[in-house]
Amino acid sequence: MGIQNSKIYSNPLPVFSRKKNKDTKLFENITLHDQEGQNGKELKELKEEEEEEEVRGGDRSAEDVDEEIFFKFVILHADDDIHEALRVQEMLQNDFGIKPGIIFAEMPCGRQHLQNLDDAVNGSAWTIFLLTENFLRDTWCNFQFYTSLMNSVNRQHKYNSVIPMRPLNNPLPRNRTPFALQTINALEEKSCGFCKQVEKIFQDSVYEKQKAIWKNEKNTVDA
Repeated sequence: MGIQNSKIYSNPLPVFSRKKNKDTKLFENITLHDQEGQNGKELKELKEEEEEEEVRGGDRSAEDVDEEIFFKFVILHADDDIHEALRVQEMLQNDFGIKPGIIFAEMPCGRQHLQNLDDAVNGSAWTIFLLTENFLRDTWCNFQFYTSLMNSVNRQHKYNSVIPMRPLNNPLPRNRTPFALQTINALEEKSCGFCKQVEKIFQDSVYEKQKAIWKNEKNTVDA
């Protein structure tokens, strides 16, 4: 035991030669060639998949344009009135056959509010304001109203397209209604003449006229 009894080998471990013979080089060349061919094949397949995806994306974009809808009405509402807006939308569509309609909360997400407002107002024949107690508390609603009203004044075919409406639930009293809105005849859901009001306002001839102008404007922009 101990260092004294340990044996010291004078012959070092053999060192193997690192020279490559012809067979080894040939094998490595074949392997490298196969790898390059495989990589080339994968790149080609990836490129083909990307091209197919671009084609499919183009087709979807074309379909989206073709399926773009000109709505009969859009309901602009306070954030707290989404359920009431949906109820009014369903009533107008199902009870009166005024369809298609949309509420502002259904506009595409991830886009600027101003862009959605412009698309909503100009992409529909009538703009309905849901006059509730929440309307006055929502600064965005006030902005929507004045913007839509100016749009109806400046664009001839949008004249009389802004419709204030007092719904059944939580309606805004007349004496608290903004002055500019008081000058426009409002739809009163509680009124006995509500049905006649709806039939008088939402006429198919007006809708078709606005739809034709909307299509013409879109074709001019796309051209």
